[in-house]
Amino acid sequence: MSLARIFHDYPDRRYIMFGGKGGLGKTTFSAAAAYWLAQQGQKVLVFSVDPQASLSDIFQQDIFGKGAVEIVPNLFAQEIDADRRIKEYQNEIRQKILDMYGMDEVPQEIDDYIQAAAAEPAMEESAIFDCVVDIVVGGEYDYYIYDLVPLGHALYYLSMASVYDEWIGKITALREEMEEYAQVAAVMKREKETEEDMILRELQDIKYRISTSSSILTDKQKTAFFFVIIPEQMAILDTQKAAGLFAKFQVPLSGYIVNRVIPPELAQQEIPAYLRNRLEMQAGHLERIDALFGDEVLSRIPEFERDITGLPMIEEMAEAMFGGAA
Repeated sequence: MSLARIFHDYPDRRYIMFGGKGGLGKTTFSAAAAYWLAQQGQKVLVFSVDPQASLSDIFQQDIFGKGAVEIVPNLFAQEIDADRRIKEYQNEIRQKILDMYGMDEVPQEIDDYIQAAAAEPAMEESAIFDCVVDIVVGGEYDYYIYDLVPLGHALYYLSMASVYDEWIGKITALREEMEEYAQVAAVMKREKETEEDMILRELQDIKYRISTSSSILTDKQKTAFFFVIIPEQMAILDTQKAAGLFAKFQVPLSGYIVNRVIPPELAQQEIPAYLRNRLEMQAGHLERIDALFGDEVLSRIPEFERDITGLPMIEEMAEAMFGGAA
């Protein structure tokens, strides 16, 4: 089985993810896969869910916070501006407070709280996740390629649906227990929705959006997840652990891609001792990868002579990934 064959044999897998430790080449593979699919005539969006996104660097084009930007025909790229999204959150919250309570302005102490909440460590990730929901439920593209955050943070995204389900379930149950208050609110309601109903509807909408997005990530018919690994001991160990964790979330694993493989033919040449030692060490790690993952190893990508930036190098990487490079 090869990487190209996976795409050919499973055409319904339209949500593509490359995961792994930071710095292994996930963004590069995401960009190259998007480029290759666009060349096949598919309309593709590659987007980053990493606050430290680098799609702009790879495509050598400033796309940050500009929505979906067309790079070449059929290929669109997007980097999410989390700060802008957080500001939009704040304004939405302020407006809802004004609408719910009929105020002319938000009290200062409440506004201070809104400002402080925006500085919470998880707020940036939540804002990006919410943008991802908007993107994937839009249905404008044939393929969606996620440039994922490193493994630990990726698990955070996968767990959000269950967290929200539990949270909203508790709130709903609590509201049902307070039936007497609901009855009082119903009497006072007249032609207006009660505040409780408005809040509950908002929470249920959040739950629906996140459940819809998260269900895509675990849909074996629609989603393909590829682990990126390099032939180094710690990377192999970390990938083993991560594969087990992802299995708990029922993420459909489609295979492994080995990156930064030093061409073994160099061993036949006069090379420095350092490089020869690296080759020998890497050969052992490659054997270990094959023993652990077997037929699930779809491709070995050679170490390139320079960084993968700009369309010519992206095209070379796409050829290495999908053109049968050893």
